[in-house]
This record gives sequence, structure tokens and C-alpha cells, in this order.
Amino acid sequence: MFKLDKSKKAFVGVVHLPATPGAPRYSGDRRAILRRAVEDARALIAGGVDALVVENFGDAPFYPESVPAETVASLALALAAVQDLAGELPVGVNVLRNDARAALGIAAATGARFVRVNVHVGAAVTDQGLIQGQAAHTVRERQRLCPGVGLVCDVHVKHATPLGRESLLDAARDTLHRGLADALILSGVATGAPPSVEDLASVREALPGATLWIGSGLDERNARKLLAHVDGAIVGTALKQGGNVGERVDPERVKRMRALFDSVGRKGVRA
Repeated sequence: MFKLDKSKKAFVGVVHLPATPGAPRYSGDRRAILRRAVEDARALIAGGVDALVVENFGDAPFYPESVPAETVASLALALAAVQDLAGELPVGVNVLRNDARAALGIAAATGARFVRVNVHVGAAVTDQGLIQGQAAHTVRERQRLCPGVGLVCDVHVKHATPLGRESLLDAARDTLHRGLADALILSGVATGAPPSVEDLASVREALPGATLWIGSGLDERNARKLLAHVDGAIVGTALKQGGNVGERVDPERVKRMRALFDSVGRKGVRA
């Protein structure tokens, strides 16, 4: 069962896959995808992350819901390669843009410990069009396929506008209590953009027992300020060479970020 350890804040590093077969930017070299995944995972692990999440970041433009079989296969191969390096560290998967069912299937096949779901409840207008949450199906499929896998779910996800008029707090409550999410993610408006301190503080105050992670924009300049309100963060862009999301992971940046996490407080992840 996916459980949360309150001894330290969770530092979750992202393995951004290059474009996979079938995606417009696919290079034609399938082995290069695995090499890059392994290189980035190795740098993240050496730098001291608590967990890893693998996602098909290079596949833009994304399908709004179901991805094709070749994408699922590519992610499964990458998950297996990363897990071979990770050992006991939890590894999760995010199937962009919002294929929670494929993510659960990959978790069931590979032993991934958690899945990230961008739109779990409600609906959002995105660059992929309208995306509707499928919490009822996702939670039931999780129970059928891999009941121990954690559902880590975005609230008002980045690169999207909520279709309804619910407030951030109402969406957070619904994601937690009605969607049965194991952890909530708050992000900024886009990749590399942080959520506001005010939003983090308000959700923390309203849902003090919830596990709350930052999903974008945490960096060396704002880490202490943002981490004070949450249980952990998923960090991608800030760990890349030059802070450029398209570059490889910089081991020195990972080490510096690890030190910042350790300096702030004591909450974290265990699976």
C-alpha cells in the first residue's frame, strides 16, 4: 500500500522522456529514449531524491485522454529501466495528457508505486480541448488492477482552465473526499511556474490532514518559502542544466535541491 512517511518532505524528481514512437518529434532511435531515461534517473538518484516519476513529456501535442499502444509500451519499458536503478525508491508514472487508465495498467505491469492524474475530478479546458475527470472509473480500476498504487492528483492543473466555477478550495476538497485521491498537487499556470504561497497556505489550512505536493515551478530561489506549506514537491525544470526543461538533469542542481529540502522540514514519502 502507498503510504506517506511524515519524517521529511518528499523530493520527487521527474524523468522527462524524449518523444516516443508515433509522436511528431520522435527521433527514430528507440534506444535513445531508454538511454536518456536511465541517465536522468541515475543523476536524480545520486543527488538524493526520495522518489521518481516518469512521464512522456516529449510527446506533445498530447492526446487528451487515451494514448496509443506504442506510447504505453514505451512508458512501460522506461519504467522498468528506471526501476532497475531505483531499487527501493518509489517510482511513479504520469501518462500525458490524462490517461489514468493506461497509467494504472503500466503500474500493474511494472510495479510502479503511484500514478499522477492531471484531471481527476471536474473538467478543464486545455490545449488538448476539453478534458473530463474520470474518478469513478479510475478508482475502480485501481482497485481491480493494483490496489496498493497511490493516486496523486492535480487540483486546477497547469496548462488548463477549470470549466466550472468551483474555487480552488472546493476543487481540492472534491479531489480528496469525493475523488479519493491519496495526495493533492498544486501547480502554477504552466510548466516551470510555481503556485502562489497564498494558494498553498489556504489549501493547507482548509485540509490540514491532506497530503499536499507542489507540481511545478519549485526552484532554488523559492523552495524554502513554498515548502513551508506542503508535504513535498515534484521537481523537473529546476533540476535540468541551465534550468532548461529540455536539457539533461544536472546532478549538482539535484544535490543543492536536496539540501534545501533537508533544511526546511520533515515530511516525506514511503511506499
